[in-house]
Amino acid sequence: MARISGVDLPKKKRVEYGLTYIYGIGLHASRRILDATNIDYNKRVYELTQEDVAAITNEIREKHMVEGDLRKKVAMDIKALMDLGSYRGLRHRRGLPCRGQKTKTNARTRKGKRKTVGAA
Repeated sequence: MARISGVDLPKKKRVEYGLTYIYGIGLHASRRILDATNIDYNKRVYELTQEDVAAITNEIREKHMVEGDLRKKVAMDIKALMDLGSYRGLRHRRGLPCRGQKTKTNARTRKGKRKTVGAA
């Protein structure tokens, strides 16, 4: 099993899809990484050699922000919005959608379980 950036990649998946299990790497970035390291997309994760894994790890380390660093950056960006008092920051603080969705009937994921108000 290949371990890259602290993530165990699934053995039987193709490498191009296995890399997407790393936070911050999507399919497009995965393909760019594999092109830069000259590794075939169709290769399975268990078929990777130590040299392949090292090449992928170096490419990710040099050109991509992933996992903990990226999560920390996103959290700091959201905190900065809240500290500024911007509209998006206020929506984050209140736990409501930030991107213009309606909240009268939807947004249960962000708002949580229904709280009945004024029921007798």
